Amino acid sequence: MQEFTTLTGIAAPLPLINVDTDMIIPKQFLKTIKRSGLGVNLFDEMRYDDHGNEIPDFVLNKPQYREAEILVAGDNFGCGSSREHAPWALLDFGIRCVIAPSYADIFYNNCFKNGILPIALPQEQVDVLMKDAEKGANARISVDLEAQTVTSSDGEVFSFEVDAFKKHCLLNGLDDIGLTMEKAASIDAFEAQAAQARPWV
Repeated sequence: MQEFTTLTGIAAPLPLINVDTDMIIPKQFLKTIKRSGLGVNLFDEMRYDDHGNEIPDFVLNKPQYREAEILVAGDNFGCGSSREHAPWALLDFGIRCVIAPSYADIFYNNCFKNGILPIALPQEQVDVLMKDAEKGANARISVDLEAQTVTSSDGEVFSFEVDAFKKHCLLNGLDDIGLTMEKAASIDAFEAQAAQARPWV
């Protein structure tokens, strides 16, 4: 998993509440178990018309937001079903950080396990960043996970809370497999000892 330390990038404004995981990645794209290739279908029903053509008014189809790495969204982001494909699709598009007032718990935890930093801020601070994001590609928001701060393009700084263990994992690029592999030497030693003690197993 890619480490997350600091990020300065274009922020796309998505001022919608209750964006559920089916809006993020519709159910027809859940057949794959690969984490790559889903970005093209991120927000599929909002990005494309019935003929597969881009809807020009949707934020991620606008030229200034095609390279967005941060998404500023509304309350209760990631609600609905628990599909891990939702953070996969965001990450494959290029989104490394989501900023919103609140999240559904499963989506929130899945983000950390896939290298995305979900930041929860009070509504009034999200409103400031939403207006900042609406300025387009010239307004870049900075995120510092170590310092736990978000800085607007105008230099306004907001602090956010994050669980210490989740922070450690994201800073070091550790998903569940990575955490296990940190114990590889202990696992090898246990297996060697077990093989000696029970050679018939």
